[in-house]
Amino acid sequence: MKIVIPGGTGQVGTVLNRALTAAGHEVVVVTRRPAGEREIAWDGRTPGPWAAAIDGSDVVINLAGRSVSCRYTPANLQAMMDSRVHSAEAVGAAIAAAARPPRVWLQMSTATIYAHRHDAPNDEATGVLGGAEPGVPGYWAYSVKIAKNWERAQREARTPSTRKVALRAAMVMSPDRGGVFDVLSWLARLGLGGPVAGGAQYVSWIHDRDFVRAVEFLVARDDIAGPVNLAAPNPLPQRPFMRALRAAWGTPVGVPATAWMAELGALAIRSDTELLLKSRRVVPGRLLDAGFSFHHPHWPEAAGDLVRRARRRRR
Repeated sequence: MKIVIPGGTGQVGTVLNRALTAAGHEVVVVTRRPAGEREIAWDGRTPGPWAAAIDGSDVVINLAGRSVSCRYTPANLQAMMDSRVHSAEAVGAAIAAAARPPRVWLQMSTATIYAHRHDAPNDEATGVLGGAEPGVPGYWAYSVKIAKNWERAQREARTPSTRKVALRAAMVMSPDRGGVFDVLSWLARLGLGGPVAGGAQYVSWIHDRDFVRAVEFLVARDDIAGPVNLAAPNPLPQRPFMRALRAAWGTPVGVPATAWMAELGALAIRSDTELLLKSRRVVPGRLLDAGFSFHHPHWPEAAGDLVRRARRRRR
């Protein structure tokens, strides 16, 4: 198959590109800064010559959007909104104009669209969308608004010949440098990976190889459209999540942190505490109902596999 991946140079795009290319597919990456022979340029917001790659392709997987690993200033939040919505609109316009449109468009979304909660898991059918939770920072609602507008841009695109799936993805854990697993592992190895603000907030995650398998599954299943949660079926609170990661690295101690200590740490690495403090209890209802089987459903085993792979890469 010919697979086009706008925004495919980040961590998740690298994981998909590597796996899909190894599987024998023709993968074309659309990026602001092309550097390889299978990379073409775009501005992330307007149709252009890059759209020719979509005409005649089989699958489009749009991952474009400003990284969430930053300070959530008003300017950065607006950049997150604009980069996601404008890129989705541009991809939709390219598909709409194609003489031979792709049969499926997978659009990245996020598990952050669901409410901050501890009491019950969020699946696609019964999950509570966020934005109105009491007692949380006001700007968290803007993150949910970004996710909703991101999905709306895909949903409203006039692409009647192309099936559309919104990937409500949890944190994709891979052993690659610079990804979320790498950052969390760095904290764990330093002994800083203890509970944050009590550690009761849920962490939703997905192993990189299950993420690739889920994408392949959704490409093949012509009967699935709309939002799909890409998350392992067993989210767990941050305290046991980090305990399992420390155990995988052989680090016996994890220093706990209060919310204000987490804020200082986030400031130091130019990130934001929403990534640490929001409880994301998300489960993959539609994938499980459709018969998808996770190879890595439990975090302790998944963390062990990722640590072994990370150690091999460092040799």
